[in-house]
Amino acid sequence: MKFKLLLAFSFWMLLVAVSCNKDDITFDAPSQQLSFSRDTVFCDTVYHQVRSETYFVKVYNNEDKDILIPRINLEKGVSSLYRINVDGKPGYDFKDVPLRKKDSMYIFVEIAPEATGPEAIADDKIVFSSGAGQQHVTLFSVVQDAEFFIETPGNPNVISNHTTWNNNKAKIIYGDLTINPNITLDIQPGTKVYFHKNSGMKVSAGASLNINGVFDNEVILRGDRNDPFYDTIPKNWNSIRMEPNSILNMNFARLFGGTRGLDMKQNTANISNSFIHNFFEYGIYAVGSTVTAKNLVMNNCGESCIGIFRGGNHSYTHSTIANYSKTMGSFNRNGITAANEWKNAAGTTEQGALQRLDIKNSIVYSDRDNSVNFEQTPGQQFEFLIQNSLIKYSGVSEAGFNFDTSTNVIQSIKNQDPQFLNYFAAKMNLRVKTTSPARGKGNLTVAGTLPFDIVNVSRTTNPTLGAYQ
Repeated sequence: MKFKLLLAFSFWMLLVAVSCNKDDITFDAPSQQLSFSRDTVFCDTVYHQVRSETYFVKVYNNEDKDILIPRINLEKGVSSLYRINVDGKPGYDFKDVPLRKKDSMYIFVEIAPEATGPEAIADDKIVFSSGAGQQHVTLFSVVQDAEFFIETPGNPNVISNHTTWNNNKAKIIYGDLTINPNITLDIQPGTKVYFHKNSGMKVSAGASLNINGVFDNEVILRGDRNDPFYDTIPKNWNSIRMEPNSILNMNFARLFGGTRGLDMKQNTANISNSFIHNFFEYGIYAVGSTVTAKNLVMNNCGESCIGIFRGGNHSYTHSTIANYSKTMGSFNRNGITAANEWKNAAGTTEQGALQRLDIKNSIVYSDRDNSVNFEQTPGQQFEFLIQNSLIKYSGVSEAGFNFDTSTNVIQSIKNQDPQFLNYFAAKMNLRVKTTSPARGKGNLTVAGTLPFDIVNVSRTTNPTLGAYQ
């Protein structure tokens, strides 16, 4: 009994000691200004009534004493579009927030706005008030009104009538969106199409997809994660899958960030003044298809920017096809791969004639030893022409043709660095420097069929190879 009393007495004495120690902690008013991990939180683009991902800012107490921050609040208060969480507590306005000496705390930020038009700016400030002066961290985001296309077990998510999309609302696709057979979808200038993870679009047999961007008002097709980190990485969505006998017309468009860009099978594509980049496998994956491309810019694709299988009919004029995929170092990273054969889903090999592969006034380059890989099957037609183009070439065994002796290679350059201004994904600029060997090397007759470059600069004299004059 005495032992139990002694144990109970000891417990209470320990509790009192701890309580006294806690009471000894004093928090003073700040005498210095706080510091922050960033002065602006960019929440990037968010959509109507869709909560953003969570961002954060760290607040540092650099003083040699514990402080009590008198007030932390959103400047716009309860009317703010933002929500913050301060040291684990959600709200708009916080009083007497403790922060230990030489320590830091997190403030988490989200936004789930109501759109007031096609596109608007949402901003606010997190205000820190104390005797040391008022400070703030700016919150900033672009808010877009959005229209959602969501595939569910009860909703196959199809376009069954001729449809036009304009830029009054962003289009956000969850799952697969299917354009039904013989139906046309027209996408007008400035429209932004966002695909959620593992989502894509299917263009059915006989259907048409017309992407109608114009200079200075292109159409964007990309993943729905808009923060800058996701601009530079692939596999954020799947692909645009073109079924046999479907048609794609694409002008002034930017397509990026998925697994495959255009996944084509026995269909036709006409591509002008467009960018296709940052894809995990291929930017263009074409099986027995016809592709006519002019003023096309491609870069950063794991296997190859362009994959041509089971032959087909292809023409690339004044195109810049680069591949500097540093994030996918173990992949092939070709510029153009072309083959007579193709292995179907059942594992059976199919063959087809390559009726034409024209590469004119173009650049096909890579950070690998070779940018072009031709795989001709004996006995199959394999017609190609490389005219007035700059190619990265390592030899017959890798490229599949002899650059120096082939009659199909005309007035072209091998293994001279095109001198791109910036080929990295974050700041991609595949214009060439004034000292580039691509300057003035284009064929005038070919350039005359495409008198303006991708940024509307005339190329009728001294045409430069690639999409930029």
